[in-house]
Amino acid sequence: MEVKVIGAGLAGCEAAWQLANRGISVALYEMKPEKMSPAHHSEDFAELVCSNSLRGDRLENAVGLLKEELRRCGSLIMACAEATRVEAGGCLAVDRGGFSRMVTEKIRSHPNITVTAQEITQVPEGPVIIATGPLTSDALSDAIGQYFGQTGYLHFFDAAAPLITADSIDMRSGWWQSRYDRGTPDYINCALDREQYEHFVRELSSAEEAEVHGFEDQNVFEGCMPVEVMARRGIDTLRYGPMKPVGLADPKTGKEPYAVVQLRQDNVAKSIFNLVGFQTHLKFGEQKRVFSMIPALRNAEFVRYGVMHRNTFLQSPKLLDRFYADRRNPLVAFAGQMTGVEGYVESTASGFLAAVAMAAKVQGRQVPEFPRTTAIGALGLYISDEKIERFQPMNINFSIIDPLNQRIRKKSEKNLAIANRSLEVIDSMVAAGI
Repeated sequence: MEVKVIGAGLAGCEAAWQLANRGISVALYEMKPEKMSPAHHSEDFAELVCSNSLRGDRLENAVGLLKEELRRCGSLIMACAEATRVEAGGCLAVDRGGFSRMVTEKIRSHPNITVTAQEITQVPEGPVIIATGPLTSDALSDAIGQYFGQTGYLHFFDAAAPLITADSIDMRSGWWQSRYDRGTPDYINCALDREQYEHFVRELSSAEEAEVHGFEDQNVFEGCMPVEVMARRGIDTLRYGPMKPVGLADPKTGKEPYAVVQLRQDNVAKSIFNLVGFQTHLKFGEQKRVFSMIPALRNAEFVRYGVMHRNTFLQSPKLLDRFYADRRNPLVAFAGQMTGVEGYVESTASGFLAAVAMAAKVQGRQVPEFPRTTAIGALGLYISDEKIERFQPMNINFSIIDPLNQRIRKKSEKNLAIANRSLEVIDSMVAAGI
């Protein structure tokens, strides 16, 4: 039996890979390059439209646990991320272009996957996994609404940070260091004194934004808030957010600077850097003007300006089960950010679980139930929890994973114990042949 997968983003590629590796024929439909969304620039699959970071990689961090679970389960996305890794302190960051190219090559070369460049405008009959992401085309978005009998989705606004060339960074005002000196010194730090910082915040707060229909500050998802919105929330908001100086020391003074902008490499060649946490929707000219006020970026050459777009997601607790499938029809499933998981790794995990469940259904096997003691299972149970009154996108976190039976005072030790318990469950499931 053939399973259709709609969308070749992180979730769709992971889903297609897992199905294909279980001997199932996969018809993967991707509208690129025939049709591109405003946020996409490349024809390759699994394009990272915001940051190039997959966030923390330590087991004491919930997303670090989720990554390790996926690695042990044979995740394509995690394997390609490791192969195209660039240094980023305690985080897993990737060469943006190299990562997408590798995923594309793996998918296109798999004998059980057929790729068709075509926009799908109706919800197909199952078995199907729809993973068209938060930028689902208008036609398919309307069709999904009609399929569920809704007039629309919930939505929030998402923003991407600018990219600059390494050669244009003035290192007289910057230095290499990772926060708390963890790992190798992987970030370029751009310091501002108090006067520079306060002038920057004032200009940023009043800078002109590009028009987005229906945009209001309260609609901005907290995990990807535009930097200008943060600036308007108070003079010190940025100093406790993306411009926090803690764990850093300016080599010129040996002291913690007043504020810092961190730059993270965006490709293996270290020729392009992104402004960490500087998602924005300022007009392009305003981005150039305001961000060039940062001393180390006075001559910055921008290779991509920040952009903002509306993300949409399903009211999943009312519509989907713990395997991301339609409660009414288990052979129609969804995956990725459109289900209300937030983040690259979380999207990958949803595609993984939707595919593992779908494979079991079409092959007549029992669907493996990832428990709430695992990060993969906890995410699926979160998006399908009918008791949630006001559903919002969520990153993986330890609060949605089952707590331990014993009390451990130190948070890092408690989180590590939860992670080790989870990995024992994952290892046993892998050994049993999920």
